[in-house]
Amino acid sequence: MSIPTEFVVGLDIGTTKIAALVGRKNEHGKLEILGMGKAPSPGVSRGVVTHITPTVESIREAIRLAEEKSGVTIREVNVGIAGQHIRSIQHRGVKIRDSFEDEITRHDVEALRKDMFKLVMQPGEKIINVIPQEYIVDNEQGITDPIGMSGGRLEANFHVIIAQVAAVNNIKKCVEKAGLNVLDITLEPIASAQSVLHEEEKEAGIALVDIGGGTTDLAIFQDNIIRHTAVIPFGGNVISEDIKEGCSIIRRQAELLKLKFGSALASENQENEIVSIPGLRGRPAKEISVKNLARIIEARMTEIIEQVYYEIKNSGFESRLIAGLVVTGGGAQMKHIAQLFEFTTGMDTRIGYPTEHLAAGTEEITSPSYSTGVGLVLEGYYINEYQAKLADNAQDNYSPSPPIAPVAPVSEPIESVTDEMDEAASAEAETNELDEDMTSFGTKRSSWFQDLFDKTRKYLEEDED
Repeated sequence: MSIPTEFVVGLDIGTTKIAALVGRKNEHGKLEILGMGKAPSPGVSRGVVTHITPTVESIREAIRLAEEKSGVTIREVNVGIAGQHIRSIQHRGVKIRDSFEDEITRHDVEALRKDMFKLVMQPGEKIINVIPQEYIVDNEQGITDPIGMSGGRLEANFHVIIAQVAAVNNIKKCVEKAGLNVLDITLEPIASAQSVLHEEEKEAGIALVDIGGGTTDLAIFQDNIIRHTAVIPFGGNVISEDIKEGCSIIRRQAELLKLKFGSALASENQENEIVSIPGLRGRPAKEISVKNLARIIEARMTEIIEQVYYEIKNSGFESRLIAGLVVTGGGAQMKHIAQLFEFTTGMDTRIGYPTEHLAAGTEEITSPSYSTGVGLVLEGYYINEYQAKLADNAQDNYSPSPPIAPVAPVSEPIESVTDEMDEAASAEAETNELDEDMTSFGTKRSSWFQDLFDKTRKYLEEDED
């Protein structure tokens, strides 16, 4: 069977994995994950597609597994995007309305938002999302929802997210080659924020840090408004590379060592803790100190945190983040990561799990590594609800043309018709009499002029004699 409209699919194309999640909201408004499929992602590097064919195959595999578990056929997906090419700007839009008295409608707000997509970008760039922050109606600021208000000048501050055209097209190409349609492309930290942040935290001021395999994404919220986004081109894969080089082991062993024994704080490990790594092809096993492993991880993790902290200070909202930091993504599963964030930034930190809106789910789905996938499903529902409101608003504002006035009935009383005929005959008689008078007057006037002409000519002839 085909996928019904009440189901939404999120497709997270990450550097280490591609995950597809099928979700549905229950009667309580909570999200139920009906099926999840994942596959390795060898064709993606730091959030950008670098090899089309393996990425397409991984998408197909993830979708196949999600279809098997959910029992539905997937045709449309909401896709996440990240990468170093992502940047954001703040811009203000203005709309002068025709009438000061008419109420501001949802279509007025949407028209103002769509105008932002017409901004001139640098060559090779395009706007992928425009998020309203606050509205101004006739210079009255701080309005979060202007719909229903009256005013002639509607303004808004927007958070505009920009990406490289090639990167966006490559993602779309991979999804379409896998036999799917792209409903929407969402910036991954915004999707992750949907799944792990509470409304009170967004109001108080909070920074979300999503540590993925290839990138570390940042989103800052304050007064329930997104204030800043950034993508840092370092993630868990860089740490694995450092372990590989520092411990002289292969990549697969470095990844397993990081996941099972890794720690972000070297001081929390003992010197005598030793891990034995099997040797290659009959070679003797290699012993690695857990404390030395933690030192490698802490050095690289500190560098990433410092770049995150720089972005937070650069945003101008460092002192307004009352709720501190929330760390999510696959990198958030590392031991002592929250303590290292608190030590480096001096800000309260917690680990973000995508359970805020979930009704039920397996342990795997509630892991921080699936925050983006769950957030993409939630974002898909948000987009569907917004489109439904636009449609309802259009129906409410529909004003059909006034009906044509009906023709007067012809079945009138006979007396009325007879009276009208008598009145018409009388009027015609009066008109004929007036015409006869005018004809008589014209004849008399012509005779008088002729007599005057004859008398004048006779007088002139006598005067000459």
